[in-house]
Order: sequence, then structure tokens, then C-alpha cells
Amino acid sequence: MTQKPLLDISDATRLVVQLASEKQASDISLLDMRQACSFTDYFVLATAESNRQMNSLVDDIEKALRAVAISVHHLEGNTGGGWILMDYGDFIVHVFRQEERNFYQMDDFWSNAPLVLRIQ
Repeated sequence: MTQKPLLDISDATRLVVQLASEKQASDISLLDMRQACSFTDYFVLATAESNRQMNSLVDDIEKALRAVAISVHHLEGNTGGGWILMDYGDFIVHVFRQEERNFYQMDDFWSNAPLVLRIQ
């Protein structure tokens, strides 16, 4: 039997944003995707300066969310490619290096999604 998550979606995404900020990620955005797409409710976008920082951030997010009974459904990408996607169903976390964030331009692509908060 699956344990019920201890945080709602909004609190879980804010926890991810807080962790990204504590790990010194830059250009952290929380987008409300509910009107922009049908496959998730929120995106968290963050930029890491190095592979080490990216791995550390992803590990800390996984551990913190697992502690509140929220498990990643799908993990895609790797540090060698400069991006990692963590799919939690109701929200998706994108961690990029700067070059890949500039290349994929997720902020521009999803510009119709309301920005809930941004930490630069």
C-alpha cells in the first residue's frame, strides 16, 4: 500500500524551490502549468553551475520528498547532458546547467504559464 504524501503539491514544490535556493542554484522559477498543459500542474526550473552541484541538488530533492512520502515517477537526463528532469506526476523539476537552460529556453516556451515565484 502506498503511503499518502505528507505535503500537498503546492508545499512540495515550494520545498523544492527552498532546497534549490539553499544549494545555491540560480534562476529558480516555479510555474503554474495547470492552464498551459494537461500533463502536470507545476514546473520548477533551476540552474546549477556544475555537475557536482546538479547531482547534489537532485539527490537532496529526492531525499527530502521521499521523507514526506513523495517519490519520483521518472528520472531523465544526466549531468553529462547538462540537464535532469525529475517527474513527480503533479509537478516536474528541471535542473539545467546554464548553457542547456539557454538552449532549451523553457521559460520562453512556457511563457503562457503564470510565474508563481522566481529567485534569481
